[in-house]
Amino acid sequence: MNDILTQEDLYKIVDDFYKKLLSDDAISYIFTDVVKVKLEEHLPILVTFWSQSILGTGGYFNNLTQIHLDLNAKSYLSKELFEIWLNHFETAINENFQGINCERMKNQAHNLSTIMQIKIAKEKEGKL
Repeated sequence: MNDILTQEDLYKIVDDFYKKLLSDDAISYIFTDVVKVKLEEHLPILVTFWSQSILGTGGYFNNLTQIHLDLNAKSYLSKELFEIWLNHFETAINENFQGINCERMKNQAHNLSTIMQIKIAKEKEGKL
């Protein structure tokens, strides 16, 4: 298997990832009922985020933290949901690619998960 090298590679990952999320009843409601995500609009945004992060292309300007805090205000994002998210994310990468960029992407996903959980906990405590 090849490493992640292009935006097309990233699209393959996020597309597979969302197929896994949407087929998992334990988490799919977040995307179908809470935010009603439109994949044709959402996937290019995710590709841009990961392309900036992994390939250095730039172009992502959204406030990732605020997006997740707003989502959490609608439906609590538990540690278990983050674990499901990470599992599907890593599986989508591991089934299609291997290499340094794959490891960087998985590490960053873990870091983002941890940061989001900390921010959610701090907001709950009224510290944000």
